[in-house]
Amino acid sequence: MALVRSTGSGEDHVATSTIRRRAEQGAYEFRVVTIDPGTTRGEARRRLTEEAEYGRWELARTRLYAGGTRKVWLRRKIIRVQSTL
Repeated sequence: MALVRSTGSGEDHVATSTIRRRAEQGAYEFRVVTIDPGTTRGEARRRLTEEAEYGRWELARTRLYAGGTRKVWLRRKIIRVQSTL
């Protein structure tokens, strides 16, 4: 789970973990990003764009909870390399 929490001093704290799950079409790795209600849309978009570009993540699901907290599920395919030796 990634937690984006603004401290008011301009710095954000981020904690991440990933979940591995086998989907019907293949094996995927999931990352859950939790965005606080105080985070602007532009800041959230910037963070998700960075994850997608540099981490090869794609958007799997988005939920908006009471109080304004958002959870975003990102996924990427697990590529297993087989030895040729």
